[in-house]
Amino acid sequence: MVSFTGLSGFKWTVANGFRTNPGQTCPPVDNSHISNILLFTTNSLLVPRKLLAVRKFFIAGNWKMNLLRDSSVALVHQLMDQLHSSGNVDVAVCPPSVYLHDVGAALRGSVIHLGAQNVYHAAEGAFTGEISCAMLRDLGCKYVILGHSERRAIFGETDADVNTKLQAVLKAGLTPIVCIGETLAQREAGSTQTVVRGQCTHSLAGLTSDQMAKTVLAYEPVWAIGTGKTATPAQAEEVHADIRELLKGLFDASVANSVVIQYGGSVKADNANELLSQPNIDGALVGGASLKSESFLPIVQAAMKIKK
Repeated sequence: MVSFTGLSGFKWTVANGFRTNPGQTCPPVDNSHISNILLFTTNSLLVPRKLLAVRKFFIAGNWKMNLLRDSSVALVHQLMDQLHSSGNVDVAVCPPSVYLHDVGAALRGSVIHLGAQNVYHAAEGAFTGEISCAMLRDLGCKYVILGHSERRAIFGETDADVNTKLQAVLKAGLTPIVCIGETLAQREAGSTQTVVRGQCTHSLAGLTSDQMAKTVLAYEPVWAIGTGKTATPAQAEEVHADIRELLKGLFDASVANSVVIQYGGSVKADNANELLSQPNIDGALVGGASLKSESFLPIVQAAMKIKK
């Protein structure tokens, strides 16, 4: 355990991967994704050198409407054969809903988590074709993707729809992956910041700080999804940094620094290292490259080698 007094007089304690809040004695807040803070001394006063959260990488595969049952199960076996420990990286796969049971059964006992691609906000009822949070939990899901650009563009989902689902997902104890991102026309018009900030603000409306800290964001520029085009590391980092700045205003710096923000949009083995090395990029939501072990595993392995 390490205790120190900050410049403001607040006392901080770091113990076994847990960090207490200023002035807090016990019990500590469960912030196991926060690393020990680098310190330096001045005139015998111990002060924080860098009061920033070190977020755990999160790589998730969004299989979309691809693969069949046998190929889905075969893929996760290939991943498990080579991924015995994920180290500093959380890993998940999100198969089509009809294969959640089979993939979840195959993953049992592994380091890979199960996620869903969508959910409906109601607990139960006459909603033909929909799936509830309780059903996903019953199948062993940990994550749920919300507001993917394909659902926004093809099925007309709005920020309000995403927000309603988000509230239900958090209430059910699942971890949401909320997607945001601009179209090519919006980027070329210079509206990226306005669009992304608007999606964030409205999709996350009404969340408490605690709920926000349990929410994953995924910035996916629509023009880079499945097109082979990728935002440059500088372009992606600029948006990620701005999202984190927005979160500071909506919540506070502590929450903003703890939120995992993935990048998505033609992430591949050959660009993963450069993208993931950016200060505010905390992982990837991988589409096409997640459908084969030989293209997905190198992305996970790239994240495992990076120290931030």
